[in-house]
Amino acid sequence: MIPASALQAQPIGVFDSGIGGLTVVRALTRRLPHENIVYFGDTARVPYGPKSPQVVREYAAQDVAFLMGHHVKMVVIACNTVSAVALDVVQKLSRVPVVGVIQPGAVAAVAASTKKRIGIIGTQATVNSEAYAHVIRACASDVQLFSRACPLFVPLAEEGWIDHPVTRLVAKEYLFPLTLEKIDTLILGCTHYPVLRAAIESAVGPGVGLVDSGEATAIEVERVLDAHALRNRSTDRPHLQFFVSDIPAKFAEVGERFLGQSMGRVRRAPIEGGGVAPLG
Repeated sequence: MIPASALQAQPIGVFDSGIGGLTVVRALTRRLPHENIVYFGDTARVPYGPKSPQVVREYAAQDVAFLMGHHVKMVVIACNTVSAVALDVVQKLSRVPVVGVIQPGAVAAVAASTKKRIGIIGTQATVNSEAYAHVIRACASDVQLFSRACPLFVPLAEEGWIDHPVTRLVAKEYLFPLTLEKIDTLILGCTHYPVLRAAIESAVGPGVGLVDSGEATAIEVERVLDAHALRNRSTDRPHLQFFVSDIPAKFAEVGERFLGQSMGRVRRAPIEGGGVAPLG
């Protein structure tokens, strides 16, 4: 049996289709500054959003297998698309607790909304799945929901056009229909979107509160860690490891913008024979 202290020191495993999940890592490091983390971004096969649910489920199985090879104590699905269509796959294959980004974000939105008019933005797959809607309606059946896919937000965020006139124009174009619905709360249903928070806030106006699913997920991760006595009690500087399935250089360059700090070394975990090769 693994001693409790050794189990608590094991890392949290986080995965995403690419780079957006680093906003979840940022939220985790702020709330849980002593937790070790292993991150995997499937950059060779990004984006997951436009792909079929079956393909996303296959990729998710391979991604979680990679994290299991690193002896993680918890898995965080830092991808709205996977959380929407493949949460059950990850739960089935994982030997440790699993937290997705949709449930925490949906619950936080219900708590934040006073007028019961909530907007949801995300990839086409996330919007089509109605995963947020299912959770929200289970919590509060009287909430009115308005969804919008915003696919251009992802490349704009990765390009670093955070405060660019084009980004603000695109945000207004995407979000104007939601403002007509008089929403009071907007769920950022893609982990790229917090990077564009200023442009989104400008487009919807000061009367709309934004819910960052990454921040809500970090709160849920803390709750689960404590419930399973898995919180790392060490006060040493945490060990953060970053792996990608394609060339690391671009990921490292753009990733620091998402993470909000230096990433250090990023290693490649190549996809071999349809799966992700585990690295030590």
